[in-house]
Amino acid sequence: MRFDLPAIRHRLAIVLLLLAGLVAPARAEGEIRIQEEIWALPLPLPMFAYLVRPVGDGPFPLVIMNHGVSLNPTDRSFFPLVEFRDAAKWFARRGYLVVAPVGSGYGAAAIDIPERALYGPFFSKVGKCTNPNFHDAGLAVAQVDLWIIDYLAAEKRIIPRDVIVVGQSAGGWASIALSSLNPPQVKAVITFAAGRGGRVGGKPNNNCAPDRLVEATADFGRTSRVPMLWIYIENDTFFGPDLSKRMYQAFTAAGGRAEYHLMPPFGNDGHFFIGSPDAIPLWSPLVAKFLDAQK
Repeated sequence: MRFDLPAIRHRLAIVLLLLAGLVAPARAEGEIRIQEEIWALPLPLPMFAYLVRPVGDGPFPLVIMNHGVSLNPTDRSFFPLVEFRDAAKWFARRGYLVVAPVGSGYGAAAIDIPERALYGPFFSKVGKCTNPNFHDAGLAVAQVDLWIIDYLAAEKRIIPRDVIVVGQSAGGWASIALSSLNPPQVKAVITFAAGRGGRVGGKPNNNCAPDRLVEATADFGRTSRVPMLWIYIENDTFFGPDLSKRMYQAFTAAGGRAEYHLMPPFGNDGHFFIGSPDAIPLWSPLVAKFLDAQK
């Protein structure tokens, strides 16, 4: 599929003008003042991104936040432009430039036809449950992270070898996949409720192919050497404690470096833990300790 990049950039500019009035500098809180922005990233697959950073010229250490996946094209068309906003602002107040890309085929990118989006296809499918390809689906999003790192480094916005990657659900799975590549820019990875193939048919605790997911996790662990923090919640109906523990054991037995934490039940479904501002006091001490250990 070919993309008309000049037309794409023109349409993005129109959308950005409409959004300009929605995002303003945040008020000072503590020692670090932050500001929020919406960017159009000119990547090989262009996409929108929510960006929040300390006020100033930088360069700053970088946090990339990878969101989850919906297999329903209509749901993807309503995907929010700004997700995990409160969590992203927490990282920004610690001095990070935070980029939360909206994946190709999502949200504003799905304005025209959900399966053939405004400027890119939905490229993170795993295939049929009889033979799912969890491995390549994770690496596809990991490649986007590498593009973002390269672009921001070329723009001199970030400290190139001071990158943290954070992901939730399928975004967490992509972050695990990225760790298997051991990119030198990435110091550490943090995942919340990471995995793929959860809730087939909307049924709780009904993973598409749990044994294949564990096998793929072990495969990533064979080459991954990036320090990782894995956070799961007891009442996650996508990746419950039994499955997440199997994934962790397979990953570390294969050689991967990960620290596993199972948090108490949260809300109606702990899978969406990171999206709630009420969860920040619960996960932030673990994350702050982990980040401090990477300095």
